[in-house]
Amino acid sequence: MNKTDRLLAIVLELERKEIVRAEDLATLFETSVRTIYRDIQALSEAGVPIIGAPGTGYSLMEGYFLPPISFNVQEAVSLLIGTDFIEQQFDDDYRVRAQAARGKIEAILSESVRNEASRTRKSMRLLISDKQVKPSKEKKYLEKIRRAILNERKIGFHYAKRLADFEGNRHSVRTVAPYGLVLIQGSWMLVARCDLRQDIRHFRLSRMTKLIDLEERFELPAYFNLRDYTPPDDRHLQVRLQFNPDISDRVKESNYHYIEDMEEHQDGLYVVLRVRQLEELLQWVLGWGAGVIVLEPESFRNRIREEAEKMLKRY
Repeated sequence: MNKTDRLLAIVLELERKEIVRAEDLATLFETSVRTIYRDIQALSEAGVPIIGAPGTGYSLMEGYFLPPISFNVQEAVSLLIGTDFIEQQFDDDYRVRAQAARGKIEAILSESVRNEASRTRKSMRLLISDKQVKPSKEKKYLEKIRRAILNERKIGFHYAKRLADFEGNRHSVRTVAPYGLVLIQGSWMLVARCDLRQDIRHFRLSRMTKLIDLEERFELPAYFNLRDYTPPDDRHLQVRLQFNPDISDRVKESNYHYIEDMEEHQDGLYVVLRVRQLEELLQWVLGWGAGVIVLEPESFRNRIREEAEKMLKRY
């Protein structure tokens, strides 16, 4: 990054945050603290009203705004593809706003940049597979949950778990304090504190029904930050599989989220997976037919054998 780009980036960073330390700026822009001091001095001499001093931190004087800036082709394409993504993956409210944002971005581009950005976008396509298309119900739920998060109000819904619990139940009624939404492999997940479990839980929007807004309010804990949040890993069961060499490439391309390790050998692809319950893998493993062998645990080998025998009886 050259000095001009760095100076602009420093102003943008100061606009985003109330106060920024020179050490943090140096880390962000991969330069020395001494260079940041010189950059701050250069910006001040250029008329940018920066308040602060070395050792404390810097901030912009209240009311200062950076004049409109221009985008190069790569930056414009990045923003425009971003609006395409939001239009396809978010709810109807954001779809409309993404379209409006795209129009504003295109309006401020110079003709040459706009034409070049258009040519570049035509050479790329953001394609969503059929299984990732959001049903209308899920998009409506996405909007309702998003508003509940902003208004700090609890929500209630009926929830269907993928697998039954130890009591054999798959369906339950939940009241939760919604903390945030996460898009994982094309599916929206709600991170929320569940009144029933008295802890943070994750809920797929696709498995919700009868979603309602509640009057009860909640306060987001000071310690919780969605960007820093890492869910506890309770996948304690390890499964080892061996795949035939002729399907190893397809297995690798599947990007199955339970896969933890893979090793290619002459006799096939050895795969290690970790899960909470062995039943979570049943349909996926059966889908590979005779192309896969369960090496361990023995209990899962037996479970696959039982299911195969049941299938054989049907034919």
